[in-house]
Amino acid sequence: MEITIVNQSGEKNWSRYRRDFEAILQRGAQVVDIAAEACLSVIFVDAEQIHAINRDYRGIDRPTDVISFALQDAADDYEVMEEDAQLGDIFINVEAVRSQAQAYGHSLRREVCFLFTHGLLHLAGYDHMTPEEEAVMFALQDEILDALVKR
Repeated sequence: MEITIVNQSGEKNWSRYRRDFEAILQRGAQVVDIAAEACLSVIFVDAEQIHAINRDYRGIDRPTDVISFALQDAADDYEVMEEDAQLGDIFINVEAVRSQAQAYGHSLRREVCFLFTHGLLHLAGYDHMTPEEEAVMFALQDEILDALVKR
């Protein structure tokens, strides 16, 4: 398993969560169908950058906390993805990490790991467009993350 971290936020220290991300990826591979050789990128951006990404690629003209771009989008393509082991990219808004950690009353570590886990599940083909999908995805987030990072 390989994680590439790119920091475009202009802030230091976001790569300190690499070990947490690696542990989440390993745990995720135990809980959902993620190849043992999985590779992905995490790109830390600011609110302005993620706003542009959200607007340009999703047609939503506002910033968000995390956006994932899976290399394989169709459910039928996930077998191919396992062979390639390239999952895709997770963009994390560092300003949202700080504000949401404060709003939810937990650590920066918990929030950045939560957003990584959420993005990882999107890369693995999960979504939360319906209440049923949301229940499944959010339960998986808790199952993966709660074993590794304190609330």
